[in-house]
Amino acid sequence: MKYEAYSGKATSARGDCLVVGVHEEHRLGEQARLIDKACGGRLMGLLKRGDFSGRAGETLLLPEISGLGGKRLLLVGLGAARQYQRRHWKRALAASVAALLRTRLGSAVIALDRPEGAGLDHYTLARAAAECVGAGLYRINDLKSGRRPRPYALSRVRLGPYSASELAAARRGLNDGAAIASSAGLMRNLANLPANVCTPRHLAKAALQVGREHRGLKVRALNEAQIRRLKMGCFLAVTQGSAEPPRFIVMEYRGGKRAAAPVVLVGKGVTFDTGGISLKDPAAMDEMKYDMCGAASVIAALDLAARLQLRLNVVGLVAACENMPGSRAIKPGDIVTSMNGQTVEILNTDAEGRLILSDALHYARRYKPAAVVDLATLTGACVVALGAHHSGVMGNNDALARELVECGVRADDRAWQLPLTEDYGEQLKSNFADFANVAGRDGGAITAAAFLGKFTKDLTWAHIDIAGTAWVSGAAKSATGRPMGLLGDFLIRRARA
Repeated sequence: MKYEAYSGKATSARGDCLVVGVHEEHRLGEQARLIDKACGGRLMGLLKRGDFSGRAGETLLLPEISGLGGKRLLLVGLGAARQYQRRHWKRALAASVAALLRTRLGSAVIALDRPEGAGLDHYTLARAAAECVGAGLYRINDLKSGRRPRPYALSRVRLGPYSASELAAARRGLNDGAAIASSAGLMRNLANLPANVCTPRHLAKAALQVGREHRGLKVRALNEAQIRRLKMGCFLAVTQGSAEPPRFIVMEYRGGKRAAAPVVLVGKGVTFDTGGISLKDPAAMDEMKYDMCGAASVIAALDLAARLQLRLNVVGLVAACENMPGSRAIKPGDIVTSMNGQTVEILNTDAEGRLILSDALHYARRYKPAAVVDLATLTGACVVALGAHHSGVMGNNDALARELVECGVRADDRAWQLPLTEDYGEQLKSNFADFANVAGRDGGAITAAAFLGKFTKDLTWAHIDIAGTAWVSGAAKSATGRPMGLLGDFLIRRARA
């Protein structure tokens, strides 16, 4: 897909189809009024006849209209003018892309009135537009045996109009948004694969392939013997019930100054989670292939950093394994020793993500990082607390947590900070080990983060629980690509700071 920012009049911009927004009650925005004037009032006439209501997300494709240079015209509803905000703009943009993809039109000129609001500058909205178009173009990488659908005809999108002084920011936004959309597609492709295909070894191969595609990106995949030499006892305890061997993936992107401390991203890569001996309920267990979305996000984030050649040092760490109830699997009551020497009593084998992350977080210390952020589909408790709308953010550094929340607001990939005080860590007390891996139902998302906090002392660390946001269930079951928008904003702003 080619993205362009254009200046001048929308009616004279080259493209097969002109996309314009219309509000309810026959109200035309600035761009729609100019287009209506160019075509001799035909747009307003159509609205007055009741052919188009302007409801949010409604679309109507019209044939060639005189005065528009032979272009077809796509009307998209913006909803009530007095309520027009960013979410209505995004909904209109997504509806426009969906309508265009049902045609064989090769290019589109988008002239939607841009919403106003704090932080909605030309760069931010252009980036969001490219991300939205990229999400609309995504096709699930299914393994059906039937004939594959032909590729979409749409290959060029022009966004505007912009004044001469606005073009540079818009072009930069489109470039960054296109890269984020591409990396989000990589994340979604990995997450949507079935667990018998996307094994720990497959994740490692995918990461190594990303390393081969980009200069400045070094990738290693440690095998079980190498993991054992590192004494990652918590990680190995989770994987010991599976016949699939684990992998510990290390990705290093060096785009900043040689001596600059890196940002370290840590991803949970449980390629399938049965719950182990503490077996999950069978309903929707197929969705536990998505328990590696944190890992897929980290791999995609390193792809993004290298794709944009960010002036930033970024390290990605992925602990990849399966959690299975085999004859060698860990049992409730077992005690294991982590890489940093602390002992953990396993009270619930379904609380395995925090175990593999604990060793990966300790490994991150060797980089003397500026910040450590882990990403994990960690707890159902976070879904109960925040639903599918916000990811949960916790950590030992409020400034970093707030930074991530603000990145989510700018990217419209929202997160919410939950408290993480010492009280929650005290719930993990054990009679037999340094602490237990669970602390009961109350505050489950936070006590999981408190467990990770025991391995991140003296680090600037934040944890993002994406259990409710990384995928959707039901008929449209698929990975969402979140939190790539948030991560993209975080890395881009860190690089440009």
